Amino acid sequence: MQNINNVTEFILLGLTQNDELQKICFVVFLFFYLVIVLGNLLIVATVIFSPRLNSPMYFFLSYLSFVDICYSSVTAPKMIVDFLAEKKTISFIGCIAQLFGVHFFGCTEIFILTVMAYDRYIAICKPLHYTTIMTKRVCGQMVAASWFGGFMHSLVQTVMTTRLPFCGPNEIDHYFCDVHPLLQLACTDTYIVGIIVVANSGMIALSCFLILVVSYIVILVFLRTRSSEGRRKALSTCASHITVVILFFGPCTFTYIRPSSNFSEDKTVALFYTVITPMLNPLIYTLRNEEMKNAMRKLWSKKIFFSSEKTKM
Repeated sequence: MQNINNVTEFILLGLTQNDELQKICFVVFLFFYLVIVLGNLLIVATVIFSPRLNSPMYFFLSYLSFVDICYSSVTAPKMIVDFLAEKKTISFIGCIAQLFGVHFFGCTEIFILTVMAYDRYIAICKPLHYTTIMTKRVCGQMVAASWFGGFMHSLVQTVMTTRLPFCGPNEIDHYFCDVHPLLQLACTDTYIVGIIVVANSGMIALSCFLILVVSYIVILVFLRTRSSEGRRKALSTCASHITVVILFFGPCTFTYIRPSSNFSEDKTVALFYTVITPMLNPLIYTLRNEEMKNAMRKLWSKKIFFSSEKTKM
C-alpha cells in the first residue's frame, strides 16, 4: 500500500454543531473532567497514605484511578476547548498521538479490571491461599503486564492507521481521533484493516468481558455455601467492580466488536467509556466501601489537624 498523505490536519466535528448547546456542554463537561481528576486523585492519595489500605484490591484500585485520569485527559481537554473554539482542528501528528493514548490507556484499563476480578476470585474462593498467591511481587507483575499489553495493543492500532493513505476529506465526525473514524477517511479499501481492528480491539474487550462474567458466575456459585453475613460482605466488594465493568465494557465492546461503519451513535457511546465511567468510578468505589470512606475521613482529619497546628505555630 502506497502511503499518499495530503492531509496535515483534521477537523473534529465534535458532539454538536449547535452554538448554544456547545456552551452548555462546555460547562457540563468541564465540571465532569474536574470531578474525574479530583475524585480519582483522592482515591490514589488515600490508598498511598493510608496504611490500612495495603491489600491487593486497593493496590489495583489506585492504578485503575490513575489510568482513569490519564484516559480522560487524552480526550476530554481537547473536547472541552473545542466547544468554544471557532475552528476545531487537530494536527495529523496530534491525531495519531491521541489515537495511541486512547487505545493505550483504554486497553490498560481493560486488563486492570480483569486483574481486579481475578483478585476477587482468589480472595473469595481461595481465602486461605490468598496471601501466598497475591503477593506484592505478583501484583506488581500483573500491573506491569497490563501496561505492557495496553502498549502493544495501541502500537498495533497506531502503526496500521499511520500506514493508511489520507488524501481528503479531513473532517472527522467525532470528538476525538479513533480508528473507525479515520478508516472512513482513508482513500483506499480498508476492509482488511477493519477486520484486524475488530480482531485486535473487539476481541480483547469481548474476551476480557467473558473472563469477567465467568469469574463472577464462579464466585456467585461459591457464595451459595457461605453464610448470609459472608455473602453480604463478599457481594458488597464485588458489586462496585461489576458496576464499573458493565459501564465500561458494554459501550466499549459495542464500538469495537463490529466492522468500521459510520454510526452517529458512536460519539454518544464513546462518552460512557471516556468520560462517564472514569467520573463515576470514585463514587462507585467509595460509596459502597466503608473501609475506603473511613480511610478518607482519617486522612482528611489528619490534614485538618496538621494545617491547624501550622497556623498555631
